[in-house]
Amino acid sequence: MSILDKKTKANITLAELREQPLSVQRSAGYADTLREILQQPETWKNTAALLRQPDVAQRLARILELSPRHIVLTGSGSSMYIGECLAPTLQEGLRLSAQAIAAGTLLTHWHSVLPPGPGLLISLARSGDSPESCGVVDRMLADVPDWLHLVITCNAKGKLATRYKHDPRVSVLVLDERTNDRSLVMTSSFTNLLVAGSGLPLGRDRELGEHAVGGVAAAVEHVFNHQADAIARLAECDFDAAVYLGSGGAIGAAHEAALKMVEMTGGKVITMAESYLGLRHGPMSSIRPTTLIVGFLSPEPAVRSYELDLLRELSRKQLGMPAKLLVGAAIPADILAPGDVAIELPELSADGELSSLLAGVVTGQLLAMFKCMHLGDHPDAPSQGVLTRVVQEFAIHGAGA
Repeated sequence: MSILDKKTKANITLAELREQPLSVQRSAGYADTLREILQQPETWKNTAALLRQPDVAQRLARILELSPRHIVLTGSGSSMYIGECLAPTLQEGLRLSAQAIAAGTLLTHWHSVLPPGPGLLISLARSGDSPESCGVVDRMLADVPDWLHLVITCNAKGKLATRYKHDPRVSVLVLDERTNDRSLVMTSSFTNLLVAGSGLPLGRDRELGEHAVGGVAAAVEHVFNHQADAIARLAECDFDAAVYLGSGGAIGAAHEAALKMVEMTGGKVITMAESYLGLRHGPMSSIRPTTLIVGFLSPEPAVRSYELDLLRELSRKQLGMPAKLLVGAAIPADILAPGDVAIELPELSADGELSSLLAGVVTGQLLAMFKCMHLGDHPDAPSQGVLTRVVQEFAIHGAGA
């Protein structure tokens, strides 16, 4: 009998989950999710090494030498949130206008939301088989032919990776097959696509390069080994809603962490992602005693000042459950209350914003996985058939083209 059979759903530790035989992990429904969360530090290093390969670096450089005026990052669901994380860093690093636009929005309203070309569309996808993925690229190749395309995907056999082999306007970067997550939810695929997308400014100040990847990989391994169980205990608290806060590119991390909680709990925990400054403009009224506050703190001092002011305001107003989860470096003691979980990161600010975002996203993954298991659900397939790993086919219409 495994420890999962003998124990209640409370007080399970990450070490105990890892120790179980693979057959037990599969029967408990968490084998894929756990493996894919834990493999992230190693796979980030592999992705960073891929970007340094001469042929890859040359291809990325050639794309930029064609002088796009704008960069648009696109995807659906989690892949869209990768774009939100990346856009500020790419704009600062490349000195080009960069924005994230959901693939569904481009499919239906490209003519009113797409900046004037020439531009570069970066399509981000785990499988590359969702209907919107090729639908958007097909439409843009036909209707805005002055746009170039960069596909970054985890699936070498997906439609997005294979359909455009003979079109010189489309370049494809395929990541390690291990990043093509088998679980319903995206975990290592999300973070590795984020690392890969940061490779466009190679050799420039804002690159998430080898040193930065090594630093955040070590920080996340420390979370796994020393802080994951505090996250597990927090997941056992009686909350039915969670608010995720982020500033700048961290709003993408907040959206992703919020989505992970909704997906893994099948909506038993209702979530909202908002910016710190945006929370005051209405959404703060929804915070109840059973709402968990999760805050991703910026490494930028001026930005963090606004964030800390908001957290202090929440404490003064006694909003949210008594415990909250904060992720960042050098978290001030006066922000923390008894029961809070502080994921203290080493100083990553010199490596830019993306390092902190990776750590925040992984923390959100752990929280969602532990909450799912505490509720008696299976992280690998938590939605009981409502969702599928790849969105099922639907008609691609010409209206609005």
